[in-house]
Amino acid sequence: QVQLVESGGGLVQAGGSLRLSCAISKIIFRTKTLVWYRRAPGKQRELVASIGSDLTTNYPDSVKGRFTISRDNAKNMVYLQMNGLKPEDTGVYYCNTIPIITWGQGTQVTVSS
Repeated sequence: QVQLVESGGGLVQAGGSLRLSCAISKIIFRTKTLVWYRRAPGKQRELVASIGSDLTTNYPDSVKGRFTISRDNAKNMVYLQMNGLKPEDTGVYYCNTIPIITWGQGTQVTVSS
């Protein structure tokens, strides 16, 4: 059974940084596009970063220049470096693949103003 385990969240002041990690087991990792989503309080889940098998990355304008997604195929890990955090970045962050598979528990990120 595929498992996704996110970690690295926490409470940080505006302008601070966090690095999220995600372990994805039991998939052919290197062929997958990997993504990070977040769900802000009272909002739908939104895509914040993706990285293809060819290392092409994409970000929405809301995080572009502040967030960086990376992957380690040898370790089946995907990361999200978040700099210049803003209160509106607060939410639960989830990793996944494209196509979407089962969801993990996510990791809470809270940015105080």
